[in-house]
Amino acid sequence: MFTDHVDISEAFVEGELLPGDGHNGNVYISSPPGYEEDFRHNYRLLKPLYGMPSAARAWHTRMSAFLEREGCETVGFEKSMRRVVIDGHLILLGAHIDDFVIACVNGQS
Repeated sequence: MFTDHVDISEAFVEGELLPGDGHNGNVYISSPPGYEEDFRHNYRLLKPLYGMPSAARAWHTRMSAFLEREGCETVGFEKSMRRVVIDGHLILLGAHIDDFVIACVNGQS
């Protein structure tokens, strides 16, 4: 098998806020560090941030939907292992949060 490793940079901010996040689906924060604090304004987040309890789940939801659209299916009951056949070549994809191991059985990448 030929294998490769992929680490998705800034993966958590690629997700979408989940319906249960915040109040009525809205998450507000105060001024970020380095900006002048203005107590008259709050900022509504459009994407999850690292450190939010649901950020990893939001990323997983988006990543899973993308892989399903591309024809990947889960292997057994394991949600973090996927497989797809492209041009007759079996490709296995193992995921752990934002890290992936990709393996091709017959050496094609």
